[in-house]
Formats: sequence, structure tokens, C-alpha cells
Amino acid sequence: MSDAFAAAFRARAGPAGELRFDEFVALALYGREVGYYRRDRLRVGYARGTDFFTAATSGPAFGELVAAACAQLLGGRPPAQFTFVEIGAESAGGVLEGVRHPFGAARTVRLGEPIELRGSCVVFSNELFDAQPFRRWIFRRGSWREIAVRLEGRELAEVEWGPIGDPELELPAAAAEGYVIDASVPAMALADAIAGQEWTGVFVACDYGKSWRELTEECPAGTARAYHRHRQSNDLLARPGEQDLTCHVCWDWIAGVLRGRGWTAAPVQSQEAFFVHHAGEYLARVTAAEAGAFSPRKRALAQLLHPGHLGQKFQVLHATHFLLA
Repeated sequence: MSDAFAAAFRARAGPAGELRFDEFVALALYGREVGYYRRDRLRVGYARGTDFFTAATSGPAFGELVAAACAQLLGGRPPAQFTFVEIGAESAGGVLEGVRHPFGAARTVRLGEPIELRGSCVVFSNELFDAQPFRRWIFRRGSWREIAVRLEGRELAEVEWGPIGDPELELPAAAAEGYVIDASVPAMALADAIAGQEWTGVFVACDYGKSWRELTEECPAGTARAYHRHRQSNDLLARPGEQDLTCHVCWDWIAGVLRGRGWTAAPVQSQEAFFVHHAGEYLARVTAAEAGAFSPRKRALAQLLHPGHLGQKFQVLHATHFLLA
């Protein structure tokens, strides 16, 4: 742990010397001068020093798929009348960089930048919600306890607060001893900030996540993970500010926020099913045009859609909101 991070932790924790887990994650990811996403370095890709890859690493094929699917979701409305906005883009050009698309304009909003949406838009995100701070709860001796982080000298350690009683969280009444739930409450606030603005059109979110039932019944060790140099780790407190911290999105929470804002949210689909269903014409054209060879584009599509690669690992939630004619 760097001296700068230790000092930032002490300043934020105050005399108690402890931070709730989501506060620790917020500092480790977004803390000024010490946060992982505040560092000016390459994080995504296969180059030396990167930590993970995303669907966007597959090159323009992902952007072509996204553009084709989003245009289809407009239901016959002219794409040229819509602005494509990518929220949480890793690069300045975003997923449509170098991609011919039918939209009237395209722009990106990087992590941490203000989100401003107006008019007719197609709003897209890729691994945005899993990059939000998350809370952790553990079931001990018949009740749920909040997991926090304490700085002890030069070492970070998990501590448990509680028992807690927060009816808004709707934690299960009972669970196996030691069961852990990881979930991002700020992700709901982010979804609300997006859906609550004065715009209409299509919202598409690609991410990895689970239902609330799966998180509370099928993941006894939680879903939080750290990524550093393309290695996954359960040591969430190692290298604070130098490794990515993430957990699975709770799709039920995100969909509930969208519906509460008047959006029509479709059932969550695997990435494979979403693109096969909504970008089928694009896939057919690529297959026909490059039938004689396993081209770089077809290799990228195989990685994005194959169940053994990213096709089942990631899911897609899409929602629509159009004004009545």
C-alpha cells in the first residue's frame, strides 16, 4: 500500500479508522490522486501492464454489433435522428471509434464525467455498473453484519459491523452461516441518474451480473473480485488503488429503477442471445461476405458470441422509452 493511499484512507476514515466497504472501494477506484481509475495508464487490453479485457478489446466488430442492434431496437425510427452516447467509455472514441454507423451523432462520457442527456438518444454502456462501489454483508450468528475495512498500522483488514437492520435492503431473513452478499447500491443511483433525465430512446447495458435470487441463494462466497495483470484474485485489500475491484451487477435492481422511471425494460439476455436476436441481419451479411475465410472479424465475433467465451459470461439489459406519436 502506498503512503498516499494510507494517508487518504486515514483522512477519510477519521478517528474511527474504519470505512464501510463501499467507501473503501470508492476511495480505491475513484479517490483523487490515489484511485485506480484516476491513474493515467492503459488498463484494458492485451498489452503489457494491462489488467483485464472487455468486449471492446475485440476491435470494431463489437462496435458494429452494438450499432446494428441499437438501430434495430429503434423499431423503424430513423437512426439519424438519434445521438449515440456511450457512458463509461475507456477510450475517447468509444465503442464506435472507426465504425460506420447510422446515428446522427456520437459522443462519449468517460468515467467520472458529468452525464447530460437530452432529446432523442441511444445510450450505451459496457461494464459500467460493475465499476461502481459496492457494499458487502455477511450472515453471522443469525443476523446480517456490514463488512468494513480498518487500517491497522500499514495493513488493511476486514471488520464486521452489526448486526444491522435495514429494511430497504431486503436482505434474506436467514442464510447459511458465513454467507456473503456483494451488491452495488450506487449502481441503482447511477441508473436513476441516466433514466431520470429528459431524453427518450433506447438504453442498452452490457455487463456481468445475476438476479437478486442468485446473489442471495447461489453465491455463498459473494461475487466481489480483484483484477491485476489479467489475474483474478479474492484478495480485495491488496494493492489498493492499483487493482480493479468489481462485483456482479444485480440486474433486478437496475431493471426496477428503469421501470420506476417509466421505461419498458426487457428481460435480461445473454450477450450471445441479445446480438443474435437484435443484430441478426448484420451477422448474416458478415457470414455471407466472408464465407471463404475465418477472417479477423469472424474471429472477433466468435469470441464475442461463443458460449465458451464472452457470449454467456456477459448479459445485456435493454430498455426503451418513446413519446407517443
